[in-house]
Amino acid sequence: MIERYTLKEMGKIWTEENRWAAILEIEVLACEAMAHLKMIPAKAAQNIRAKAGFNVQRINEIEEVTRHDVIAFLTNVAEYVGDDAKYIHRGMTSSDVLDTALSVQLKQAGELILEKLNVLSEVLKQMAVTYRDVLMMGRTHGVHAEPVTFGLKMALWYTENERNKERMIAAIDTISTGKISGAVGTFANIPPQIEEYVCEKLGLKPALVSTQVIQRDRHAHYMSTLAVIASSLDKFATELRHLQRTEVLEVEEPFAKGQKGSSAMPHKRNPVMGERIAGLARVIRGNAVAAFENVALWHERDISHSSVERVILPDSNILLHYMTEQLIKVLKGLKVNTETMTQNVEKTLGLIFSQRVLLALIEKGMVRDEAYAMTQSKAMQAWDEKKDLKSLVLADAQIMSHLSNEEVESLFDYQYHVKNVDYIFKRAGIYS
Repeated sequence: MIERYTLKEMGKIWTEENRWAAILEIEVLACEAMAHLKMIPAKAAQNIRAKAGFNVQRINEIEEVTRHDVIAFLTNVAEYVGDDAKYIHRGMTSSDVLDTALSVQLKQAGELILEKLNVLSEVLKQMAVTYRDVLMMGRTHGVHAEPVTFGLKMALWYTENERNKERMIAAIDTISTGKISGAVGTFANIPPQIEEYVCEKLGLKPALVSTQVIQRDRHAHYMSTLAVIASSLDKFATELRHLQRTEVLEVEEPFAKGQKGSSAMPHKRNPVMGERIAGLARVIRGNAVAAFENVALWHERDISHSSVERVILPDSNILLHYMTEQLIKVLKGLKVNTETMTQNVEKTLGLIFSQRVLLALIEKGMVRDEAYAMTQSKAMQAWDEKKDLKSLVLADAQIMSHLSNEEVESLFDYQYHVKNVDYIFKRAGIYS
C-alpha cells in the first residue's frame, strides 16, 4: 500500500519513490477489481499483489531506451511479477495511473498543509488571548489612526487563517479525484466498476466525466488556494516586518544566540524569516498563474501541462508547508515590546482622539463641517507646535463654550477605543 507520511515529511511525497508507489498501488487495485469481475484469474491478482515491485534506478534505465516513463515502469514491474504481468494495465492508458497518482500526492500534501494551518490557528488564538488588552497604535496608510490591541490584530489573523483552512479543505476535496476510463474517457476497454473500486480504495472520487486526463480546473483551484494562503502568510509576515522597523520596534523576530544580521554592521537584527516568507509567496502566486494556463488543453488531451506541473506542484506544496512552519516559529519566538507600543500610542500627543472631539461637538448641536474645521485646526496646531491636543482644546474658548472640562477629560480615554474587543473575540470564536 501507499505510505501515508505520518512523519510529516512533505518532501517525501514528491519523491519518485512515492510517485511510483502510488502508481503501482493503482495498477494492483485495478487488477483486484478485474479479478472481482472475473476479467482475470483471481490467482493472478493475488500473485500481482504479492510480488509487484519496482526499482527507480531500473525504471530510469529502461526509460533511456523506451522514452516513455509508464512503459518503463510496467516493464520493470513485470520483472518482479512474471507471466501474470500480462494482466497489468489492461485497457488502461498512461494518464489513468499518472493523473490518479498525482491526485493521491496532492491529497497527501494538502492534508499535511492543513495540519500546519491547524497549528498556526492555535498559536494565533493563544496570542490573541495573551495580548487581548495590550494597547497599540492602529495605522491606516502607515499613519497613526486610532488605538487597537495587539491581541485584536492576532484575532484578525486567526479568523483569516480559519478561512484558509476552509479553502484548503475544499481544495483537497476538489483534487481528491481519480480517473481510470481509458484513452479518451469513454471506458471503451475497461469497465467503470474498475475506476469505482480503485478510487474507493484510495479515498478518491471518480471524475464524473473525463477525457484522457483529469480536467485541470481542479489543479488550478488547488494551486489558487495555495496562492491565497501564501498571500495571507505574506500579509502577516509583512505586518511583522513593518512593526520591527527601528522607528516602530513594537515586535522583533526571534534572534538566536550567535546569529548574525549583517557582515558589515554588527548591530543588525533583521526580520529575515518574514522576508523569506514574503518572497516565497511571490513564487507560489506565479506558479498559480501557470496552473491557470494549464486548464486549456487541446481536444481530449495534450501534454503541455505535464512539464509545468512537474515543477509547480511539488515546489508550491513544499514551499507553502515550509512557509507556514516558518511563520509558526516566528510567532512562537516573537518578542512583543509592549512598552514601546504604549510609547508609540502617545507619540501623537492625543491626536488620535480628534474623532471623539468632533463627535462630541456634533452631539452638542454643531454643524458637522464647522465642528470638523474647528477640531482639525486644533489637531494641526498640536502637530505643528508639538503640543498636547487636550490642552489646546481646553484652552479654546469657542470649543469650551460647547463642552465642559469633565466632558473633555472623558473624551481622552484610551479604553473607549477598545471597549468592544471582548465582543469581537466572542464573535470570532476565540472564546465563548
